[in-house]
Amino acid sequence: MRKFILFYIALMLSLAPIASHAVGKKSHKYVASSKTKSSHYKQVKFNSSSIHGGNRVHHRLSTQKADMVYAGAYDGSSALRLASSKALVINQLTGETIYAKNTSQLTPIASVTKLMTAMVMLDAHLPMDEVLVISDQDVDYLKGTHSKLTVGTALTRAELLQLALMSSENRAASALGHNYPGGINAFLAAMNHKAQALGMTATHFYDATGLDSNNVSTAEDLVKMVNAAYHYTEIRQVTTTASQEFSLRGRASSTQFVNTNALVRRSDWVIGLSKTGFINEAGRCLVMQAEISGQPMIIVLLDSVGKMTRIGDANRIRKWIEHNETASLGQNVSG
Repeated sequence: MRKFILFYIALMLSLAPIASHAVGKKSHKYVASSKTKSSHYKQVKFNSSSIHGGNRVHHRLSTQKADMVYAGAYDGSSALRLASSKALVINQLTGETIYAKNTSQLTPIASVTKLMTAMVMLDAHLPMDEVLVISDQDVDYLKGTHSKLTVGTALTRAELLQLALMSSENRAASALGHNYPGGINAFLAAMNHKAQALGMTATHFYDATGLDSNNVSTAEDLVKMVNAAYHYTEIRQVTTTASQEFSLRGRASSTQFVNTNALVRRSDWVIGLSKTGFINEAGRCLVMQAEISGQPMIIVLLDSVGKMTRIGDANRIRKWIEHNETASLGQNVSG
């Protein structure tokens, strides 16, 4: 009996490593399977979020980072590549097309709209020193954008013009439209009438601010609008002002407003007119009149991805023009 017990103990001890190894294999197999399932779940989750914009955010961040690197490295010697979906560069003096990309595609134009708002208001020859009051009808209930101009703020028409163009203040632009003879409907009719008069046949305006994505145009049409706006001294002056302080209702100290175009705040650009724009449907937009290599250029950049890509595109355009002979640039038009 004693021998049998000793034999049984020895047998169990010899089989233990085999059992342990088998359990280890089973456990390892389970862990591997768990990792596979977890990885698959994360992948599905990522794909699911991308449908709702997660992938778009990742794309925007990646594009923006790559754009900043490319902008700094680009010297103008290679082919011009722009991040903006639609772009057009015209020599304002000769009318020559320097660069073109998707120029006839209809797209929302966001606050670039405000250039037309300014022209229509100025065409009416209204008293610029007249004090207008921001009212509830000027509040953005469509997008819910913020404004430093609280309801009840009183500013002159000239001040509202500057805030609408320089800092893209939506309530300022709205107030200009609502205080037009005949009201906002007459103002919108005048905006669309002027667009047609300028040959902007693809352009339609539905509000004075650009918050409504139904405000649409093309790069080709916007070149015409920028060129027309450039002939207004007031528009040139306020769109190229870097910053300005204003005394606002309910504030003890002055409030500073800055130009939404960072290039205006830099000394290495000669800009004669500028306007930015952004809503989700339009992307980042920038239109400018600027002197490059001694030539007046009109630049239209629409639907850029990321906050800095339109600025990067503008810098690349300038480097490209400066590097190449102006007379031969028209041969390099891109599709």
